[in-house]
Amino acid sequence: MQKGLIIGATGNLGRVVTQTLLGRTTAHLTLFARHIDRWRVVEKDRVTLVKGDVLDEAQLSQAMAGQDFVFVALRGDLPAYVQAILSAMQKAGVTRVIFIAAMGIYDEVPDEPTANLSHNPALAPYRTAADLIEVARVVYTIIRPGWVTQGPVAYDLTERGEAFGGHQVSLASVADLVRRLVTEPKFGHNANFGIHTPLIKR
Repeated sequence: MQKGLIIGATGNLGRVVTQTLLGRTTAHLTLFARHIDRWRVVEKDRVTLVKGDVLDEAQLSQAMAGQDFVFVALRGDLPAYVQAILSAMQKAGVTRVIFIAAMGIYDEVPDEPTANLSHNPALAPYRTAADLIEVARVVYTIIRPGWVTQGPVAYDLTERGEAFGGHQVSLASVADLVRRLVTEPKFGHNANFGIHTPLIKR
């Protein structure tokens, strides 16, 4: 049974990823968030709740101990958060990280200029955080979702350097990709995926 640390567990994506991993894997999850009291635990035998701040070294180190993988879905000062997470991973001997970035950080959206970093400076923290992860001594997967929506699991993946094929993706699709990364040996190691809903051909 794998053990995973979910950082940003109370966000929309963190919740859906947690529910998917609890429902479709045997992983034990440690849910880490500043407002973790908002989470109602059902799978008490497989869930540990930790109230904490990523920038609090002691809190993060305690939560990191013994984990097999770390999933990160945060907003805010992402470079600082990622540096803290990578440092805690190194100290704890954890090597696997799955990080949620954003579509457009490589100007890879050809038909929607405003979705690209060159037109949207708000994406800069995601790009910097992704760069930090790619040069760290970890086994990483960076996920760049399109604009997230509700809906079923249906998605295509693109590699870094490839143009995005669509602008949206369901929360369930991103969560299913995370499930695959957790359960399929070697899938997505040191990969940088764009994820979007396939366009309907007419």
